[in-house]
Amino acid sequence: MRFKVFFSVIFFSSTAICWSQSRTLPLDTTVTTKHKLTTQTDSFNYTATTGTQPVWDENGDPIASLHYTYYTKDNVSNRSQRPLVISFNGGPGSGSVWMHLAYTGPRVLNIDSEGYPVQPYGISNNPYSILDIADIVYVNPVNTGYSRTIPAAGKEIDRSKFFGVNADIAYLAEWLNTFVTRNNRWSSPKYLIGESYGTTRVSGLALALQNNQWMYLNGVILVSPTELGIDREGPVEVANRLPYFAAAAWYQKKLPSTLQNKPLTEVLEEVEAYTINTVLPAMVMGGFLETSKKEALAEKMGYYSGIKPSVYLDHNLEIPYPYFWKELLREDGYTVGRLDSRYLGIDRKSAGERPDYNSELTSWLHSFTPAINYYLQEELNFKTDIKYNMFGPVHPWDRSGDNTGENLRQAMAQNPYLHVMTQSGYFDGATTYFNAKYNMWQLDPSGRMKNRLSFKGYESGHMMYLRREDLKNANEDIRQFIKNSLPGNKAAKYTK
Repeated sequence: MRFKVFFSVIFFSSTAICWSQSRTLPLDTTVTTKHKLTTQTDSFNYTATTGTQPVWDENGDPIASLHYTYYTKDNVSNRSQRPLVISFNGGPGSGSVWMHLAYTGPRVLNIDSEGYPVQPYGISNNPYSILDIADIVYVNPVNTGYSRTIPAAGKEIDRSKFFGVNADIAYLAEWLNTFVTRNNRWSSPKYLIGESYGTTRVSGLALALQNNQWMYLNGVILVSPTELGIDREGPVEVANRLPYFAAAAWYQKKLPSTLQNKPLTEVLEEVEAYTINTVLPAMVMGGFLETSKKEALAEKMGYYSGIKPSVYLDHNLEIPYPYFWKELLREDGYTVGRLDSRYLGIDRKSAGERPDYNSELTSWLHSFTPAINYYLQEELNFKTDIKYNMFGPVHPWDRSGDNTGENLRQAMAQNPYLHVMTQSGYFDGATTYFNAKYNMWQLDPSGRMKNRLSFKGYESGHMMYLRREDLKNANEDIRQFIKNSLPGNKAAKYTK
């Protein structure tokens, strides 16, 4: 696909310029710059505000400072009618860089059409950015990006205030209340978007914002979602692996021609049906499954995944994800990526049960790290000696009490305006697309809200937007989701 490059005109007018002479972050500061964006259909000016805003404890003392970047379209006559999209990445411990510089923001990485790094490193205009219809803020939680804790003199930071499922949600909800108040966005339709662990974060925030901040949302977008506390252990977890195995094998051309010659979505529809109707009931039987049925199952699962039936039998039909990443292309001398199985890796030896490294992640860090450091310092004019943490020190992370899926369900039940969209890449082996579908199916057992739940799949991996065709399509899906979830003058109520 031919990609037209648009050039931006950048004007700097700083309300404050900070250059730290020590490795400490300003507690509360902003830098404002002016820019112009040309999209597929329009050209407009916008303002970028990047800075820090404190996190306060119960006594009103600052205990952390979060770095953020906030984009607003200029010359908007009524900001109260303009949606605000609040964006988080995951990890936990990951900076808010991935979706910022490769998905929804006005600037995008210089990468090839499939998402691989190219030199010279850099960024260009993103003609598919959703900034045409919504303002966006990218938030870095504590110890990610430039965000840092602020220990009191002679004291250590209480890590339990930040580094856990529910602590993370609690302090970010308070922080967002302050941000929305400072920027006069209480009247605006509001959306949360989270990627990977960020989906755990925003699912919990949907309810925390409603119940504790009295802030109601119009939408939540889950990009490559985690399990959200939704139980899938045992036979369900094992059976759910097969559709992803089939997708990865299809991409790597390891399926029989009867499948390989079909479109991916047609193959996956067949595999999903087999998973639900045959694999799952068989897995429930465990060691009491008849030998003939086990052998037939291994044969069919091998047919759908490019893995020899004997390997399935050796693993009692339960091939672990790492073994699949090692085994699929073992005879070709390569491994496939965990987060995106289009990427290939080279191990020290062909033998073994898991790849030596994550080939996709090293590729992404290769292009994202220089780009975000260049962009914030040189284009957005935020000067600091603090290191930008692509991945920061947030562990141990308290994962207990993860009820975020149920939190999201309850938020939807309480708020008839609230819609949820899931976006997943078929080749993601970390948060697989079929588990994302399973989340959606299980989120509301009553089925009464399924008209407000939707799923979009893409022929790419965890960060599906790195593939240029999906960058365009996925942004358009967000654009339509926002338009369709704006109620106009319709009252927020249920009717019989």
